[in-house]
Amino acid sequence: MDTNELIISTEGLGKSFHEVHALKSLDLRVPPKSIFAFLGPNGAGKTTTIKLLLGLLKPTRGGGKILGMDIVQDSVAIRARIGYLAQDTRFYEHMTARQMLAYTTQFFYAGPQSDINKRVNAMIELVGLEGKADRPIKSFSGGERQRLGIAQAAINYPDLLILDEPAASLDPQGRRDVLEVMSRLSKHATIFYCTHILDDVQRVSDRVAIVNQGELVKQASIQELLSGAGDVTYAITFTGDAHNAYAQVNQQPWVSGIESKTKDGQTTWFVSVTDESAAKDHLLNLLISNGLNVLNFSRKEQNLEDVFLNLIERSRK
Repeated sequence: MDTNELIISTEGLGKSFHEVHALKSLDLRVPPKSIFAFLGPNGAGKTTTIKLLLGLLKPTRGGGKILGMDIVQDSVAIRARIGYLAQDTRFYEHMTARQMLAYTTQFFYAGPQSDINKRVNAMIELVGLEGKADRPIKSFSGGERQRLGIAQAAINYPDLLILDEPAASLDPQGRRDVLEVMSRLSKHATIFYCTHILDDVQRVSDRVAIVNQGELVKQASIQELLSGAGDVTYAITFTGDAHNAYAQVNQQPWVSGIESKTKDGQTTWFVSVTDESAAKDHLLNLLISNGLNVLNFSRKEQNLEDVFLNLIERSRK
């Protein structure tokens, strides 16, 4: 995809604070109408990246574009077309949700009051706050506050929503509600967000970028990340003397490693393979031909947390 068609594109984007390189060289590619998760451990450079994209910091090197506009030269124009939810959102607690949204709308829209009311009502419905819209914000739960914060960030009908930890510190129901709102909004805008909750990323995101120590580790779709996460692993539980079988399986050219655990007289192997087709054809037969009583033979499913931790560990070596 041409960079002018991307919602966010950066080239060698970096930021240093004296001798500290908070962001070294970042090349991001965020396509339209995606839910794009920006992941990394604490101190990886995520907050610095968001500040650079929002024009709150100037890059030390490299640059980038949002909606085809330069993040330094066109910062004011960019901010008119994006919405932003900070990790710690603050409100005027005495206001109702409806009043808060109407107040925010006036910073972006100078049309008649009837149109402002329509926009506020539409956003209240989209984030599921119809029954709470006329209550003081001080009475809201954490999940309701987050949904109101997303509504406030999206009230200007942005082309891009940047959300910083939108589901942090929420209970499972609050997280579910926020993810549903994000899914609804993705029909209208691209969503770029940071989070530490990897289960949520796997449930709702299209694409992922992982950073560590100021550098991009990986950027791919969720499907690519999980399917190309490295070796496929088979979990095999059996009984019997595994000495000969271990040596025979381990010397196969498509086997990259065996992890073994024994409990209650049963042994479980986690066999990592580089060629899944060869494993399907030969692995089970090798075990049976060596006299083992196989109780379970299954492919271990990858999850994003495993992939994330593996990539982070590799990037530190």
